[in-house]
Amino acid sequence: MPYLELTKDNEKEEDKKKQVEVPNVEGMTVAEAAKVLKEVNLDYQIENEPEGLDKTTAIVKEQLPKKGITIYEGTKILLKI
Repeated sequence: MPYLELTKDNEKEEDKKKQVEVPNVEGMTVAEAAKVLKEVNLDYQIENEPEGLDKTTAIVKEQLPKKGITIYEGTKILLKI
């Protein structure tokens, strides 16, 4: 019923999340990786983050999901340092 402005399964237009491709942040500092991920509306979490971590010097060794995977905006990327 388009005249009622309803969408499939009562989903509103603003509730739909856009899909983005995961960028490669391996080899970057955590600060650089955070900036790149923010540009594509992704969040991040550092695995076993040590207390007092200097994000300007800590290097990302691995990320999950890997680069090139398509995911929804707002998804958290797991960073291993």
